[in-house]
Amino acid sequence: MRIAELSRQAGVPVPTIKYYLREGLLPAGELTSPNQARYDDRHVERLRLVRVLLDIGRLPIATIRHLLAALDDPDPDVHRVLGQALPSSVSGKDSVDPDSVRAARVRIDKLADERGWLVGEGAPARQAAAEVLAAFEQVGADVGVLLEQYADVAETIATHDLAFVGRASAAEGMLYAAVVGSILGDSLLAALRRMTQEHESAKKFGIRGDDC
Repeated sequence: MRIAELSRQAGVPVPTIKYYLREGLLPAGELTSPNQARYDDRHVERLRLVRVLLDIGRLPIATIRHLLAALDDPDPDVHRVLGQALPSSVSGKDSVDPDSVRAARVRIDKLADERGWLVGEGAPARQAAAEVLAAFEQVGADVGVLLEQYADVAETIATHDLAFVGRASAAEGMLYAAVVGSILGDSLLAALRRMTQEHESAKKFGIRGDDC
């Protein structure tokens, strides 16, 4: 297909495609003349992946270039590539007392060890979880039981997340699914949580006429 058809199928403007070509985010097409090239379905898939990494993942061009180079390796390390593509941190609480955070980090590390989670010692999510846990404790909320219950739910969600990723047959499709599933999945989970909270509240406390 010509670049105009590639643009139509991928939903990406021609000038943007040319920019991606210059930046090394999209492999060159097969030259059919000095000024013309032919593209195929692989280019459509790569363009869609680049758009997801840019628009949803909010990754810098240089990071995307690095990820795609790793992805194009004959034997890509999918686990490493997925880890680099997903958000590097989760929002914590900057105002929490540092000593409380350190104590909470011990609890989070213990939780991960007891559950056998294969999570790097320097994983930003460990520290973010400790900051949130410390924030709970700072406002006088004992979340010991809730922490374990959330961990149970998180394990189930992670299993479903990776099943979603695993449906893709190639590493490129897995990366696409991981970014979409993780980032948009967070928003979907938050919305579903609010809905089920309202449902449980209605069952527990009842619905008054003016709330319907």
